[in-house]
Amino acid sequence: MKNKATKFFALSTALLLFTAYANAAGSSSAPFAKEKLYSTTSLVVDTGSKDFGSSSANQIVDAMKFGWNLGNTLDAFSGGDPANGWAGRNASLGNNTETCWGQPKTTQAMIAGIKAKGFSAIRIPISWHDHIDSKYTVSPNWMARAKEIVDWAIAEGLYVIINVHHDNITPSTCTANGHKGYSPASSCLNESKRYLYNVWCQIASAFNNGYDERLVFETINEPRLPGDKHEWNWEASCSACKDAAKCVNELNQLCLEAIRESGGNNAKRLVMVPAYVASPGAALASAFKMPKDSAGSGRLALSVHMYTPYNFAMEDPGSSTFTDAHKADLDYWFGQLNAKFVKKGIPVVIGEMGATNKNNDDERKAWFEYYLGKVKTYKMAAFLWDNGNWKVPASGSFNELFGYYNRSAQSWHFTNPDLVEAAINARN
Repeated sequence: MKNKATKFFALSTALLLFTAYANAAGSSSAPFAKEKLYSTTSLVVDTGSKDFGSSSANQIVDAMKFGWNLGNTLDAFSGGDPANGWAGRNASLGNNTETCWGQPKTTQAMIAGIKAKGFSAIRIPISWHDHIDSKYTVSPNWMARAKEIVDWAIAEGLYVIINVHHDNITPSTCTANGHKGYSPASSCLNESKRYLYNVWCQIASAFNNGYDERLVFETINEPRLPGDKHEWNWEASCSACKDAAKCVNELNQLCLEAIRESGGNNAKRLVMVPAYVASPGAALASAFKMPKDSAGSGRLALSVHMYTPYNFAMEDPGSSTFTDAHKADLDYWFGQLNAKFVKKGIPVVIGEMGATNKNNDDERKAWFEYYLGKVKTYKMAAFLWDNGNWKVPASGSFNELFGYYNRSAQSWHFTNPDLVEAAINARN
């Protein structure tokens, strides 16, 4: 996420988007056929060899404990609007998209600093649409850069998650063949499948036998309907939501199949899957289904994002005091996820969490300790979202202040009290 609280575009476009659904190209009326359309001459092939351990999904997630997100970095893209097929985007920046959202170029020292702080894992969000041609061929330079950073993290002994991140478009912009993105809408389902199948086949080729169980795949990030009034929230009575939930189920299934079909270590690698917009509420709904896995049981995890409770963790200005009511809110969601998933053998990974800076360090420390205590109780894993923005501006806005790590100096903000250390200790 770059800015979850501020919508990508005005919600007033929602009705226009809905009227375009029925006419959008890439209709799901014809059956989808798996085709590898990308250029094999540019394919990055993993030639490594590592033994794959016997740890179950539950054991891997429990070992991840508390992780950190390399946010606004490999997930960044060079402008454009997903509402209109990335119209208005800048010329391709190549690998320089890594720094186009204001974060420094990632270095091995930065990754070492994550390990030194006490984190057990790192999530590396990756967007692909800025690095792909009309035949869905991923730039080998971009793939090589992703591998370089992953390799640094693996060398540090961290668990690593990689995914398909900011590639979500609106169904009204979906065109047959070669479109740069996917949408969880029936009108765009076949094109979305073509995009994701081809991207995941290439990721699975580049990351396979050279990586043991410490590398984890996440199918898609926050699959949603940009511009719709339910873009960021699930509602069971919403017809567009129900259609999106069905499509998310199918997209998760296809991504998993692309991964498993690559064989080798990927035939048994842990794969995380989200519900609509990675919402806990959507995951708990009857419309969400975990995919069928050829690897058998114990190789999948649920992916959710929980900036909870919203009015404390994200809302601007919201509440800056962590209250008993907030604790009860956390109790509810953790309890529900535990009952439906963890108790049934499906571990839960909170891929993004955090509390925006409201000049309330003591209250945030209490929140971190309570939140990560719950994560430990249910043997889940949680990943701190870090977008590099931490200081409250002169305007007094608390919007999106999820920066914790000074990547250039390998030092940490909010050391008195030490918010991150408190969270790490609570999960450990």
